[in-house]
Amino acid sequence: MAPSTGAHIIACALRDLGVKVLFGIVGIPVVEIAEEAINLGIRFIGFRNEQAASYAASVYGYLTGRPGVCLVVGGPGVLHAMAGIGNSHVNAFPLLLLAGSSETHLVSRGAFQELDAVSLLTSHTKLAIRPPSLEEIPVAITSAYRTSWYGRPGTGFVDLPADLIQGTLEDVSEIQTTNLVPNAPRGGADEAKLSQITRLLKSAKAPLVVIGKGAAYSHAEGAIRDLITKCELPFLPTPMGKGVMPDNHPYNTASARSAALKEADVVLILGARLNWILHFGDAPKWNSTATFIQIDISADELARSPRAASLGLVGDLAVIVPQLTRALTGWHFDCTSCPYVSHIRKSADRNEASALSKAQVSRTPMTYARVFHIVKQTLHSLSPPEDGGIVYISEGANTMDISRSIFNVGHPRLRLDAGTHATMGVGLGYAVAAHAAYNGPSPEGHAGPARRKKIVCLEGDSAFGFSAMEVETMARYGMDVLIFVINNGGVYHGDSDDADEWLTMQAKTTSGSGEMGGLRSTSLGWEVGYEKIAEGCGGLGYLVRTEEELEKATREGYESEKVCVVNVMVEAGKGAKLEFGWQASGKKGKGAKL
Repeated sequence: MAPSTGAHIIACALRDLGVKVLFGIVGIPVVEIAEEAINLGIRFIGFRNEQAASYAASVYGYLTGRPGVCLVVGGPGVLHAMAGIGNSHVNAFPLLLLAGSSETHLVSRGAFQELDAVSLLTSHTKLAIRPPSLEEIPVAITSAYRTSWYGRPGTGFVDLPADLIQGTLEDVSEIQTTNLVPNAPRGGADEAKLSQITRLLKSAKAPLVVIGKGAAYSHAEGAIRDLITKCELPFLPTPMGKGVMPDNHPYNTASARSAALKEADVVLILGARLNWILHFGDAPKWNSTATFIQIDISADELARSPRAASLGLVGDLAVIVPQLTRALTGWHFDCTSCPYVSHIRKSADRNEASALSKAQVSRTPMTYARVFHIVKQTLHSLSPPEDGGIVYISEGANTMDISRSIFNVGHPRLRLDAGTHATMGVGLGYAVAAHAAYNGPSPEGHAGPARRKKIVCLEGDSAFGFSAMEVETMARYGMDVLIFVINNGGVYHGDSDDADEWLTMQAKTTSGSGEMGGLRSTSLGWEVGYEKIAEGCGGLGYLVRTEEELEKATREGYESEKVCVVNVMVEAGKGAKLEFGWQASGKKGKGAKL
């Protein structure tokens, strides 16, 4: 039997683990791994920056339920990919990161791209290892893969020195075999604790079920829909928990979020965390006397919140929720004459009327609300939410915050955003991953009846700039992603809606005189032609200023088989106060002002 190289052994280990897609950027020596993987039928998607590649691999793990895999060079490649490690950790996305490194005999001598990555990443990953020999490579990769996936998901890292990648093994029988890693065992609920929780829910005057992205990751939507429907419980999805229950469901309190939080007396939290997104469970956002029941895959997560720890359950939602539904058999929440439900409905009516009023404001430059209304109406006419045919990816402060409540989804894992770290720059990497998960040659993602899905990005112009060159990645791999760049010429807001005024401000800044009235720290370029990036890569580009142009570009972009960038000019918002209402202080009840 012919000798085997380290690169071939690595690729075989990935194949045997069932890996179908490999994200990354190649260079010496990891290019040999990528080439071997391609020869074995693994799809390699090459990015323009390791940061975007690592983001893509991490969210691929979320969308498919098995670890996404990223391959990078050592040294700077690892440093760039640390963004994905952080994203994986904070969002609990399973990620396997493989990185090259310098030859072992040159350690400490200033070798090419030398970096002690194992020491650097040990505190940031669930497991960081370096296989001691060619024979042990499959064991190391399998261990990192399994560790990243089992329990609370995170990152497994394998350091691969050049001499291992390029080394040869004469006796291939000495190679440790790799087998497909089975799904992790799923834990259920303690019966005594379940009985206590059941009594609490039955006694609630104002129950609320909070549904997080952990519920979507665990594919517990069937069980949760059964619970909500049978027990007639009001629910609130977190931004990425949308679709576990359809957004248009009558028990959805998202349109009256503040009222629901303020009045709920028993709160059942499914796959979400009491962090800043949920205001830590603290007053004044929440009812100060509310009882919290948290179900999570990780005991560590329950310990973070004193209000939820005593009634927490550790286990898998797909197992525990059916247990809870059975325990509640014959009971449902009576909302016919309930003041709590009445208040929520009145608040929802007011908020929805206000949102509709904003969406009807027609002027040039267009408002965010008007833009999103037109895009939503057009997309829904082409693909109704109940079909599950569109994946929405949103990032950018205003873009993400405003669009979150406008674009309804009917199924889970169809809405991605900046996540727990509010990370700008994830959008285009996420789009590539979503296209690979749902539309690739061997799709591993499943959500809703529509098999093929249109990937739609809603990007603030600032957020788009983090990874705009990944448009070329999409074009290269024939990914028909539709990208809207909501262009207000700034971070949070722009400087002006008038070209001459903006040029005057620029002149004051570039003169170096220190004259007041120049560009501010939030400034971006005036009406930058982002659509030309798509055109330069062989895709479609649209510059949009009017409602008619927007509707036409949306329809044509949806129907196109090429990557498409729609550059939408919106009002600058000059003079608007910079604040972020999500980042609330439990003591003062105020949002962070910037």
